[in-house]
Formats: sequence, structure tokens, C-alpha cells
Amino acid sequence: MSLEDKLESVVKRHKELGEALSSGVVGDSFARQSKEYSDLGPIVAGIEEWRKARAEAADLDALIADPTTDKEMQALAESERATLAEKLPKLERSVQVMLLPKDEADEKNAILEVRAGTGGDEAALFASELFRTYQRYAQLKGWKFETMEMSETPLGGFRDATASITGRNVFARLKYESGVHRVQRVPATETQGRIHTSTATVAVLPEAEEVDIHIEEKDLRIDVFRSSGPGGQSVNTTDSAVRITHIPTGVVVSQQDEKSQHRNKAKALKILRARLYQAERDRIEAERSAARKSQVGTGDRSERIRTYNFPQGRVSDHRINLTLYKIEKVMTGEALDEFIDALTAEDEAARLAALE
Repeated sequence: MSLEDKLESVVKRHKELGEALSSGVVGDSFARQSKEYSDLGPIVAGIEEWRKARAEAADLDALIADPTTDKEMQALAESERATLAEKLPKLERSVQVMLLPKDEADEKNAILEVRAGTGGDEAALFASELFRTYQRYAQLKGWKFETMEMSETPLGGFRDATASITGRNVFARLKYESGVHRVQRVPATETQGRIHTSTATVAVLPEAEEVDIHIEEKDLRIDVFRSSGPGGQSVNTTDSAVRITHIPTGVVVSQQDEKSQHRNKAKALKILRARLYQAERDRIEAERSAARKSQVGTGDRSERIRTYNFPQGRVSDHRINLTLYKIEKVMTGEALDEFIDALTAEDEAARLAALE
């Protein structure tokens, strides 16, 4: 199907949905069709803008080619045509990007997991800084950031930490953050001034609803125990901590931050559902191996994606060879969009190229 045919089918579908919704004959599918109509709206607007610009360009070409056009009018037409020549490719690309298949998880909330990697105490400290980077980024975006689980070290670092992030297009913005983040700097505990290299692992999982992934009660083993703090001391005297094992996959999730066993179980199920949903997404993507190779990042936790070099004040993303010399703004979340926007654009370009 040509691009023009695709555009026409989108415009036609949008018109059909509009007529059906206004006539009130959509029945049980009203909510689904309303959403589809709403989603197609911006695409149709983009198509109309591009078609209008192409029509204007054609009119200007005819005016410029007409020997009866006076010189002043011809000069004006040539100026307007030059402006359109710059505008048209951008409008076409915008329409093509909007026509790309949508990741159904993009609009979902996310579960963020940050874990210390190699590097001992320094890795744990870096993991805590990364966790706070995403917390500040969420605040800048107006998202809700709720810490679900946290395991601290004596120096204030995090062995691991988990958070729920709620808001508009959370997963779409954060999904490229999954992978290994490497830091190079002189640790506060280093007396010789030597630069150490440590790592932390980030996983961003789309938050799954029960309709996305159904978990059978018979597939779960639920253990309760007393929650413990640093050093193993008991935090409370009731068996409020919960460990859930998904028997078919072996995935284990523990929660002990809440004093209520019920709330810990709810949080653990939320994380479990997200992990199982992502595992299913990974399985489907693995089957599309050719498409996967063209994408910016696989989301694999073992893939080294970014290096933070504090002595040089730079952050480098290895997937797109982008380096920013503004490490402080990256760590406060202010410059994170520069990486995310570039990664999104690169992914869109790769997917467009795969369609050609």
C-alpha cells in the first residue's frame, strides 16, 4: 500500500467513526471507538496540513512557470515556494511517524527498578543518585513518584530500589532508560585520588493491569515473614512482609515497606504483574528479530547504555553516540529530555527505514 493509500484509509476511517459516534449507533464499543476517533484526530490534522501545503506548492509552481506572471509576483511566489520546500519534508516525516505502529505500552504508567551493579559501596551510591535523578525528572514532568521498596547500605547508597511512576506517557518517555549505567569518578572513600568505574542497572517496566496479564491464584506461592531493617534487626513484630513466587516462571517479588500485610501483597502483585507483562513483550519482540535489530535499544538489562564521567563533566549515550557536557543537569533530571528526545527520534528513523 502506497503512502497516499494509507493516508486516505486513515481519513476515511476517522470520518466513519465520527459519523457512527454522532449517530449514537456504536453500542458496547462506544468507549473503544471514541478512543480510536480521538487518536486518529491529530493524524488527520497532520495529513490535511501536509496536503494543503502540497496544493499550495503546486499552485506556486504553476504561477512561477506561467510566462504571463509579472516579475514582482514571480519573485514573491519563488520566496514562498522556497519556504514550502523546507516545510514539506518535515510535514511528510511528521505524518509518517504518526502512522508508525504504536507501542501499546507507551501510555502506561511504569515500575522503575534500580540496582547497584559492580563496584561495591560506590555502585550503591551511584544507584541511589540515579534513583533520585528519575524522582526529580518525574517531578519536572508533573508525574507521581511513589517509592515501593528500598534496600539501603550503611553509607546511604541503595542496593536496590523500586518505584511506581504515574502520569501521562510515562513508559514512552522512560523506556529507553533500561540497561546498564556506568559511572567513572573518584569515590569519597578513595584516598589516592584514583578514578573508579562502577555500574548500576535500571529496568523500566510498563505497569500492567489485570486485563493485560491474568495471574492465576493457583500459580502463586505466598509466604509471609517479619520485615527486617539494616543489619537484620526486626522492624515490627508482626508477619507483615510478603514474598510472592510465580511458580510457572520462578519470578520472585518481596515487599516489606508497609506495616500492612495486605498493602505489601498488593504492591508485590503490582510489581509481579509488570515483570510478567514485560517478559511477554520481550518474547514477542524476540520473535521479530529483524525489526528488533533496527531499534535503538533492546531494553536488555545487560546492555551498557550510558557512561557518566564526573571528572570530565560528561554523559555519553553509547546507542546514539550522543555526549552532553552537562552532567549536573543530567543528574538533576533537567537535561534528561535531550537524551530521551534523541533516542525517540533515532528509533522512529530506524522504524521508518524498516518500512521502506
